[in-house]
Amino acid sequence: MREIDSDKMHPSVNKLLSYATSAEKVEREYEKYMASPNLKLYGEAAADEFFACIGIALLEEGNCEIRHIAVLPEQREENIASGMIDAICRLYHPDQIFAETDRQTVGFYRNYGFSIASLGEKYPGVERFRCVYKVEF
Repeated sequence: MREIDSDKMHPSVNKLLSYATSAEKVEREYEKYMASPNLKLYGEAAADEFFACIGIALLEEGNCEIRHIAVLPEQREENIASGMIDAICRLYHPDQIFAETDRQTVGFYRNYGFSIASLGEKYPGVERFRCVYKVEF
């Protein structure tokens, strides 16, 4: 896993971020990662093409939040996303990791070991979930 810190967004990163947020927001989200020292974007790549990425916010009190996580559809059952969370734990040693997600992805977080709480219908017709993982070393 390597940090993505180029001012120019690689097309494969653009594609990945579009899975984790709306296509209209991708460039704005990428710019936030490049501008803030508390936001970090990492990716997994082969032959200079990214096939997975994870974006985090470094929070106070030794915690972090997963803002975006995405893996190419053809590689989703290969534990890549779990491996990226493991790498974040090794890099930053957070006490807790937070994430917010939808019904489609909540199972991934539950399977990893996050505790899950419904936030209700945060957007019309869309239930959101708060996910919390207590990191143990």
